Amino acid sequence: MSDILLSELHFYPVKSLRGVKLQRAPVDRRGIRRDRHWMVVDESGRFLTQRQESRMALIGTRLIPGGLRLCAPGMADLELPFEEGSGEPLQVQVWEDLCQARAAGPAADQWLGRFLGRPCRLVYLPEESRRPVDPAFATPQDQTGFSDGFPFLLISQASLDDLNARLSRPVPMRRFRPNLVVQGCAPYAEDRWRRIRIGAVEFRVVKPCSRCAIPTIDIDTGERGQEPLRTLGQYRRRGNKVYFGQNLLHDGTGVLETGLRVEVLEQE
Repeated sequence: MSDILLSELHFYPVKSLRGVKLQRAPVDRRGIRRDRHWMVVDESGRFLTQRQESRMALIGTRLIPGGLRLCAPGMADLELPFEEGSGEPLQVQVWEDLCQARAAGPAADQWLGRFLGRPCRLVYLPEESRRPVDPAFATPQDQTGFSDGFPFLLISQASLDDLNARLSRPVPMRRFRPNLVVQGCAPYAEDRWRRIRIGAVEFRVVKPCSRCAIPTIDIDTGERGQEPLRTLGQYRRRGNKVYFGQNLLHDGTGVLETGLRVEVLEQE
């Protein structure tokens, strides 16, 4: 069997905005450093995603020295420093989790509110805050940022290729918002993995990823459709959910780089 390699690395500094493709990424206790570090919330502090506001798919994120730049059609760019000030403390909600966050500031709130056409705020997860992972799948030490639930999502290129062979119009991998893309394995081989190692970092493969409507949003236009969930539902449905990709938890810290070998340590 040919080697399985880490072919792509992605991180998403602001939850539900466009991601950044990396060649190299440090991994800290929450996952890829600053992954889902920022989040957009409504006036009550509840998280906003493309599920409610599909135009979030049009907001790009770019790394700049010392921070992050947001860009969107018809808007001047907005820069966010990595080294935030104190910021107003806020309690925010991600699904059923309540988290202690801090406000990024009025300039970010106004920028996002203008583009999305609704009142909203940008918050970040400070170092002193800790968001644990669902104990049904995790240890007490596991934590994540503002992700839906887990610090890593892995999908194999072969799985996407298999899906695209069934579609009249192929979809790009970034519709599914993985952190880790691997190549060199059979389609859906990741479904059977239980522990893997990439470089010096070991991962537990803990839960298949049930897909919401976000993959049906065209990332170039923000428009909603039916694919690829309609086709996935024909062969990747279990009960009332459709699954594609695997959620991972990591043990320890380190550095990930594209081209690293993926070692399957344990599988079904």
